[in-house]
This record gives sequence, structure tokens and C-alpha cells, in this order.
Amino acid sequence: MKVKLEVTGREVIKPSSPSPHERLQLSLLDLSCPAIYVATTFFYKSITGEKESPENISQRLKTSLSETLSRFYPLAGRQEGVSIRCNDEGVIFTEARTNLLLSDFLRNLSTDSLAAFLPENEEGESAGTWPLLRVKVSFFGSGSGVAVTVGISHQICDASSLLTFVQSWAGTTKGTTTTCTPHFAGATIYPPPDKSFKSPCIDDLYELQGKCVTNRLVFKASKIAELKRKAVSESVVLPSRVEAIMSLIWRCAVKAARSNSVSPKSTVMTQAMDLRLRIPSNVLPQDSMGNLQTCFFLKRGVESELEIKQLVVDFRKAKEEINHMIKENLQGCDNDTANITTTTLSQNLLSVMGSFMSECFKPDIDLYTMSSWCKKPFYEVDFGWGNPVWMGPASHTIYDNVVFVVLMDSKDGQDVEAWVGLPEQDMPVFLCEQDLLAYAVLNPPVLI
Repeated sequence: MKVKLEVTGREVIKPSSPSPHERLQLSLLDLSCPAIYVATTFFYKSITGEKESPENISQRLKTSLSETLSRFYPLAGRQEGVSIRCNDEGVIFTEARTNLLLSDFLRNLSTDSLAAFLPENEEGESAGTWPLLRVKVSFFGSGSGVAVTVGISHQICDASSLLTFVQSWAGTTKGTTTTCTPHFAGATIYPPPDKSFKSPCIDDLYELQGKCVTNRLVFKASKIAELKRKAVSESVVLPSRVEAIMSLIWRCAVKAARSNSVSPKSTVMTQAMDLRLRIPSNVLPQDSMGNLQTCFFLKRGVESELEIKQLVVDFRKAKEEINHMIKENLQGCDNDTANITTTTLSQNLLSVMGSFMSECFKPDIDLYTMSSWCKKPFYEVDFGWGNPVWMGPASHTIYDNVVFVVLMDSKDGQDVEAWVGLPEQDMPVFLCEQDLLAYAVLNPPVLI
């Protein structure tokens, strides 16, 4: 269902207290990320019996956002070359309204409709300069609910950083006494680049893919169990749901691409790995902000059948090799994250990054970029209206030349939602793949 939102307000929100530092140095990985916004939208149902006016809700959110920015002060700054000037310039806060009821919108959900909930950049605004953070709060008809969209520049944050910020802002709004004091990692894991370094343009990175379209798939818990049983092998007796689902999606996406190509290409699948989950918290705190990722990738030739069992085996092996490398290279590293850039860990992480860049962005490669947001508590973000009834990533709606897969938990934590972006000529074939349809449902309604 298409939704028409009327913008009713737009203003700059500044931190409630001055920045304690003048600059934040960005890392080589930060600046290797395209200057786009990592964005997601949270949908909340109105609490029965409570009818707080949109004006009051907006004012509370603005006040708490200002307070939160005093802790996350680099987000209110301006990017200048290879660093952020922490000048308290502020962030954009947009308000909008629609007559549509929240329940009707979710019951007839369209992946393209999420674009309406993203705040628009005006002339001169960019994720690569300012604002580094954008917020849009959208009110549904008859007080039925509210949507909160948060987008942060990818050159300062990843999905875990986005979640850390939103959790802290929500806690401040709700009045939770425990508030996060984040650690901006900057160039403590990956080293800073040369001052002459130029960030890649997303169009340059993905120009070979052409226009892409996005669809949402839901894997029910019972079907995930079936798929995991199918993926069992002597080498991996207990596949994870992420391993099984990503292997299936990659297999079906490649089959679709090959069916549309006179000259099929080799294919590469890459998956991001969160370093916060692999480096002890006394070295890298869980609430660290930045692009604190590494990745692994698998490559298959034109003739490869991409059998799920073997893909899962290779998934597991590649992840374990990265985990082993990190653990081995942390030996002797003390509690000071500043030491990491001088260790072999930093050098090896750079080597992984270099291998990925040199191997994957080639004209004779079909690249599938995958991420898992599973087990990240997005559904626990509570601004005072309870947990969200639904949430979804929103970046794909404005960057329509990116092939990607994002997995996330459903609200109940049992099912898995997969957001899949593929070239528009491949998507119809992909959605008709019987292997896929045996386990996934295409864009079912969200009932609240």
C-alpha cells in the first residue's frame, strides 16, 4: 500500500551540551564505506487509553534527542575529509502525518512504501558531509500509531552502532536511569587513511549491477527447522539458521541470474562479521560506535551447482578461520584499544579487507552482499509506547542499484525476515524458484 505523508515540520536539533572534543579521526574502513545512510524504521502502536498529542510526542523526542546527542556528539558534527569536526552543528528532525491507519498500512505492506518514511535531504546536504544523522517521526491517522526512522552516515556507523544510538535515545525519552556513554572507536581498530584518500561513490561500486528491486521474505520457524535439517552434513551437524537461509538465498539468486544471462559470471557471496562479538569487551566495548566489521567471502565458478550442504560447510569454515585469526592475534593485547592498530590483528584485518576489495568488485563477478541482524534487540527499542510492532530496514528505498540480503528476527524472535535486493530482471525468476518457495513466504501482512 502506498502511503502519502505530509511534512509538517523540519528543524535542526543540537546537543544539549558542548562537544568535549574537537575532532574524531575516521578509519580506513569508515571511509571505504560509501557515503550513504544506514537507516531503519520502527513502527509503534498507540497505547490503549493513552492519547498523547503529536505535538507533545515530538517535543519529548526533540528534547531527549538533544540530550542524547551530548553523549553521541560526533553525530552532530560535520565530516571534513578524513575526520569529523565535532562542532555541534546538529542533526535534522522531520515531522510528518498521514490519515492512513497503522494497522491498514502494515496489513497491506509494500517494501517500496518505506521510502516515504525516510527524511529527504535538501540541496547541499549529504551523508558524506552533513547531516550525519537524520530522524523522521511520522504520525498515523486517528492516533493509531507512530513511525520513527533513524538514518546515520555509514562512514561513522554500522548496524550495531545504529542500534546502540537508538537504544540510548529511546531510554532517554522513556526516562530510563541507565544511559549509554558510547565509545567512538574511530581509528583504534583500523588505522586512519592518508589525507589524500577519496571515499568510493556507491554508483562506482555498484554500477555494474543495474537497477535493483527489493522484496521481503519471511521464513517461519517450522520451515527454518526443515531447511536446517536439509543442510546437515558430517562436517556441520547443527547448521545455524543464518547459514542455512543465506545459502538457500544465494543458490536461488545465482540460478535466477544465470537463467537471464547469455554469459554467466562467477559469483561471490560476502557476509559482514561484527568485531564486537569477537573481541573481548574489555578491549572493544559492546557499545563501541564505528564500522567495526570484518567479513568473509565465498567464490564459486560458472559451473558450480551451489549445493546447500556444501555451502553451509564452507560458510562455517570461512567464519571459523576469521574467528581463529582474531583470537590468535589478540594474544598479549591488553585493555587499551589504541594498541590494536599496532598489532598483527589490525594488519590481518586490513589484509582481509584488501582481499575482499580486490576479488569482489570486478566486471566478471556477480557480488551478493549479505548481513545478519538476527539476535540484535531491535524489537526492544522502547520510547515509552512499548516495543515496536514491526521494524524494517529502509536504506534500499533510495539506493536502488545495490544487490544485498539482510536477515533479521521477526517480532516473536522465532521467524526470520529476509530483505533481498536483486537486479530487476532477476527478481521475478528468483521469486518463482521452487527451492525458495518451499521455505519462504513472500511479503505476508503484518497483523497487530
